[in-house]
Amino acid sequence: MEIKAKQLAQILKGTVDGDPEALVTTFAKIEHGKPGALCFYANPKYEHYVYTCKASVLLVNKDFKPKNKVEPTMVRVEDAYRAVADLLHYVASKKYTEGCHRGLRSRWFLTTKFGKKVYLGDFSYVGHHARIGDYTKIYENVYVGDNVTIGTHCILYPGVRIYAGMVIGNNVIIHSNAVIGSDGFGNAPRPDGSWEKIEHMGNVIIGNDVEIGACTTIDKSEMESTIIGNGVKIDNLCQIAHNVQIGDNTAIAAQSGIAGSAKIGKNCILAGQVGVAGHLTIADHTILGAQAGVIGNIRKSDQVLLGSPAIPIKTYFRSYALFKKAGENDEK
Repeated sequence: MEIKAKQLAQILKGTVDGDPEALVTTFAKIEHGKPGALCFYANPKYEHYVYTCKASVLLVNKDFKPKNKVEPTMVRVEDAYRAVADLLHYVASKKYTEGCHRGLRSRWFLTTKFGKKVYLGDFSYVGHHARIGDYTKIYENVYVGDNVTIGTHCILYPGVRIYAGMVIGNNVIIHSNAVIGSDGFGNAPRPDGSWEKIEHMGNVIIGNDVEIGACTTIDKSEMESTIIGNGVKIDNLCQIAHNVQIGDNTAIAAQSGIAGSAKIGKNCILAGQVGVAGHLTIADHTILGAQAGVIGNIRKSDQVLLGSPAIPIKTYFRSYALFKKAGENDEK
């Protein structure tokens, strides 16, 4: 992708405030903006990043009035969040169109690089320009998309699906029917109340020594990466949404769900059916009991929390004693 600021303004029906020749080649979140990147600002709580962002182009609402100097060229649009959705859709449509000439791909191994003693089961598919490390086992009926990188000594059990562009480290085990890299649940509201799909152009990066349970889904990011740290253990039937970051050696039990852009610290434990709301931060060494619901940041490490909304365990048990007693009184 190579788009100049003036072209962005034309595509998104906006205006350029700065250098119309500013060139972008990738997307990034505003807090990670760097030269060559396109970022957007739509949520007021992120305004402080506007003045530190080093991106080449920044999409903003047309009525935005900066309080300090803004380094990136600004492209002013009616609705920056909606404009990002439109732009991602535009880039994705160009990408899909450019790929159509390839047709059916029957020569699987022409551009794929396999390491030593790789096992590939019957009816499995490995896409173009994929790289598979030494001693990795890909069992039957597995799909590995284009440009995927898989490290050494990995095991992909039958039915695993890995979308194009994903990155998987060494000694990773992925159990049957897990999906790595599906689109996140991103939709922008239209004026008529319907929803417009936001294209996801990022990927998933999985570290070393990770295990992912059966039927678990890890969504790719809208831009940049969903990141699973080293040593992470994820049970069956879990949902990890787009842009989530999970710290090293965290364990997540079955049927837990983590909403978009949440950051889970290192060495945390999430018991069964834990739910974490989006854009939250959970400190290192946090333990969340079964069915805990996290709706706010957990900034203090080494805590055990229970309940929904989740509260420290001692507070929870004191509260539980009170409402249990109240229930016993009602029965009399």
